[in-house]
Amino acid sequence: MPLICLTDVFNKFKAEDGSFIKDITNEPRALLGLYNAAYLSIHGESQLDEAIAFARHHLESMRGSLKYPLSEQIKRNLEIPYPRALKRINAPYYIAEYEQERTCIPSLLELAKLDFNLLQRLHQRELKDFCRWGNNLYEEVQLSYSRNRIVECYFWSNIMQYEEQYGHARIILAKVFVLLTLLDDTFDMHATLEEGRKLNEAIQRWEESAVLLLPEYLKKYYVRLMNTFTEIELELKPDHNYRVAYSRKALQTLCRHYQQESEWFHSSYIPSFDDHLKCSLISSGIPMLSISSIVGMGDEATKEAFEWAGGCTDAVQACTVVGRLMNDITSFKRGKNKLDVASSVDSYINQYHVTSEVALATLDNLVQDAWKTSNQARFHHHALLPLVKRIIRLTKSMTLMYHDNVDRNSSSRGNKDKIEQQFVEAIPL
Repeated sequence: MPLICLTDVFNKFKAEDGSFIKDITNEPRALLGLYNAAYLSIHGESQLDEAIAFARHHLESMRGSLKYPLSEQIKRNLEIPYPRALKRINAPYYIAEYEQERTCIPSLLELAKLDFNLLQRLHQRELKDFCRWGNNLYEEVQLSYSRNRIVECYFWSNIMQYEEQYGHARIILAKVFVLLTLLDDTFDMHATLEEGRKLNEAIQRWEESAVLLLPEYLKKYYVRLMNTFTEIELELKPDHNYRVAYSRKALQTLCRHYQQESEWFHSSYIPSFDDHLKCSLISSGIPMLSISSIVGMGDEATKEAFEWAGGCTDAVQACTVVGRLMNDITSFKRGKNKLDVASSVDSYINQYHVTSEVALATLDNLVQDAWKTSNQARFHHHALLPLVKRIIRLTKSMTLMYHDNVDRNSSSRGNKDKIEQQFVEAIPL
């Protein structure tokens, strides 16, 4: 029902001729509220797209004349709108700005600071133990070409499920992140075509004897990959063991798509745009991570939830589109290097013979449509809402990684300030 009425609510900001009431431009808080609320739009609500354009124009023009904290709120929301921002990441900003408000309640402010700091201490302990696990892993598998992303992998997992009760789920997902980073770098940066084929075959077989297929440098990784999944299974309650099979199946599917991209790259083949998306939406890793994110959750992660996540529909599909296309758009604008497989931007340009500007605009429209699908999914899966929220957080994390066309995921210092803010810097009491 709220979705049906949302467009009607915005009509009160319009005059009889359909234009926006000018008086609202004199109320920056109201204008900011209009701007953020419009980002909750779903398909068919073009009026809200108009509201975004109208509000953004006026907020940008008035930003320089406003005082803190409103000026900072507007600046931050123009970069990443509130509905697409991560609450835990923005919590320190909210707290600092609330402290400056005239209506600030001191006891409420103190509780907010304590809550953030206490949860941060828990995360610090987890991160310390996880780094020990990750360093041992890197030392064991000895894949020197791979990026050391231990902290970043925990950070990304933490983004999706920072709550105290999801510690087990958080660590399982972080471990999967690390293992996928090693696998991705192997296909992208080091393995020959034949080595990639052998690695894919071994992962599809998923048995100890398949290690004999592999070149020497990949054997330790393969054994550790299988052992980690076995360890995760043993950590779960007996009636939750089935969950690991869903995650393993998703990994095997991901690996097949990594290999498909490798085949295209080594033959200098540029697939059609549709064929590219069929492969690259899976190779983004998001379907695999979506499933793995709920393996360590409680009883709310039912078999129905795993079937939903594995089906890669609505929220998960929207997340893959946002993640893959934002990555490709950012990478294309940054400039391609010789090791890059053809991106979805390249496929679109090649198939439709358009300029890069047209291709980028088309892909950006697909991203915006996917956000609307993500918004709609919140209201379609009431029984799965805790799980849908995790997928939506993963979608939101893409804005953190790729906003302003900067690839903060590939850079080792990309989110250094956010990582320090979350895990190092306590909020002064």
